[in-house]
Amino acid sequence: RGLANSSDQVGRNFMNHNSSAMLAIDPRRRNDAVYQKTLMLNDYYLSDGRGGKPLGNVQLLGKIDGNMLRANVKTVPKFALDFMAGHAVDWYLMCEDLPDPESRIMVDGKDIVMQWRRSNMQSLEGLTKVMRENFRACGYPIVLSRPFDKRTPSHQCGTVKMGNDPATSPLDPFCRAYDHQNLFVVDGGFLPTSAAVNPALSIAAQALRVAEHIRKTELAA
Repeated sequence: RGLANSSDQVGRNFMNHNSSAMLAIDPRRRNDAVYQKTLMLNDYYLSDGRGGKPLGNVQLLGKIDGNMLRANVKTVPKFALDFMAGHAVDWYLMCEDLPDPESRIMVDGKDIVMQWRRSNMQSLEGLTKVMRENFRACGYPIVLSRPFDKRTPSHQCGTVKMGNDPATSPLDPFCRAYDHQNLFVVDGGFLPTSAAVNPALSIAAQALRVAEHIRKTELAA
């Protein structure tokens, strides 16, 4: 089973945000922004706005250009892609990937194998639908979107989750391994869920919390 794995949960519950890029295009208006990542909205984080299930987070992307589009749409002429990029407002849609013990990272001989089972894709589909409706209502007649696949990882986390029960979690709430008292894991692996936002600040906050705990309990004079 490997190190600190009496729970058989090490490597399991791999999560990677379900995400899409969306372009709201108006051929009549040019977008000359250089760095436009200045707006985020959580209007659909807790529900779809109509009393339904949570969807996710929406935020601006840093400005794309024709070369970036060409990497994904090779059959469209470059001048057309430049025009699209120059008249688009670029968005990033992000939804939670729910924990699943069968979504996992494994070692097979000398190979590392990722067995990622995506979940909650209906939330991404719902968020894409409602944002397409919103942008068209705002006057953008063309709205294009494309979901990210395995080649575009988005905030990978999980695989060494923390919890209160050593039978189901490798780490305690202070990220200490239940099986090895001198082992702490403070990267994104400890997260029991991916939520639907960038986890960087949560990871940093937990690392500071764990460091303070170690200082008080292990390094006290």
